[in-house]
This record gives sequence, structure tokens and C-alpha cells, in this order.
Amino acid sequence: MYEQLQQAIPYHFIQVKLLRTALTHSSFANEKQEGEEHNERLEFLGDAVLELCVSEDLFNGRPGAREGELTAARSRLVNQETLAAIARRIGLDRHLLLGRGEETQGGRDRDSLLSDALEALLGAIFLDGGYMTARQAVQALFTGREEGNAMCRGMKDCKSRLQEATQKIFRERPVYALVDSAGPEHQKVFTVRLTLPDGTGFTAAGAGVKKAEQSAAAFALQYLAEKC
Repeated sequence: MYEQLQQAIPYHFIQVKLLRTALTHSSFANEKQEGEEHNERLEFLGDAVLELCVSEDLFNGRPGAREGELTAARSRLVNQETLAAIARRIGLDRHLLLGRGEETQGGRDRDSLLSDALEALLGAIFLDGGYMTARQAVQALFTGREEGNAMCRGMKDCKSRLQEATQKIFRERPVYALVDSAGPEHQKVFTVRLTLPDGTGFTAAGAGVKKAEQSAAAFALQYLAEKC
């Protein structure tokens, strides 16, 4: 059950009931009237999990950044539009359990409902697999993605843009190094360290080495843009 969605996260639940609860809107639970649990409590938990995971990655990936800069970067990543876009990309909208009224009113396409459901999903992953598992899921969903790297949208990929920038500024290329890989074979998360010619480093993680490199390059591009 929900195999396609679990592959897209990517995470396979031990307690599938938690996944069903994350997908259950209050309108569906209220119509059932059989003690069906809805996802609002998981949404509350998932919101906190998401904020912590993104905050940790920004803190590690942008050394020397001020509190205000980190807060602004987090706000750009963790907003309703971004979360809804990710929810649609992984097919979360197709799996939601909605009441008849909510369904006819277009709830399946509503950004607020989709973003809440994604947070509930992250809360369920946290309860099922713990913080590190939830963090790996967040990294897989966000890092190297168009939603998380808006500065690269509609342009060359971040690595290419960064190489051009460093050649122009430093006359040298950035250096990428794989520093860690964790998780089961089908859900590995790779951590990459990018070092600019001036010695400034950025760390990012992703579901693949290339995705992690793209995310680190996005951090570096933003750093260079602010510095210049």
C-alpha cells in the first residue's frame, strides 16, 4: 500500500498506519465518525521537525552567516508554496484522504492543504524512524531541487554557474569532496563539502552525490552574490 509514494519520499514505513494518518484530512475523519484519526497533530510535529532539519543544514552549509541571513534563507525554503510544490512532485496530492465536501471544493489542489499534509508526512517519518531518518527524508526532498534552489531556476545548473563565477573571481575552480554517506542502500544520503578558492567551505547533502554538489553550489553562489 502507498508503495509509489514511499518510493518517491524515499522512505518505507514500518508502521504504515502512521502514513495513513498523515494522509487523512480532518474532513475525511469527520465523515467517517469511526474514530478515524486525522493528520493535524502530525502536522504540528512535522512543522517542528522540518524547521530543525532545514536549520541544521543551513547552519552547516553556510559557515559565518548571520542569524538574520539564516532565518531569511530558511523562510525562502520552508514556505507554503515550496512545500505544496514538493507535495505535488512526489504525488502526495493523489493519495490524500478527503471528505466529499473538501474534495468537491478543490481541496486536493489547495497549497495550504498540501503543505500541511507534507508536514504531517514528515512528522510521521519522525515517529516511525527517528530524527536522522526524518532528516535524510528532508534532505532528499529539498537538496538539489528546483524548489530549494530558486536562484538557479530557468538558468544553467548551479555547478556550471559557480565554476564560471570562481574562474572569473579567483581564476580557479571550486573543489568538491564526498565526506559521508549514510542510510540503507536504497535510501542513501550523501554529504559533500565544497571549498572555494578563497578557502570558504559549504556542506550539503542529497539523495545522490550530484544532487548534493548542486545544493552546495547553490549555497556558494548565494554567498558570492552577497559578498560581491
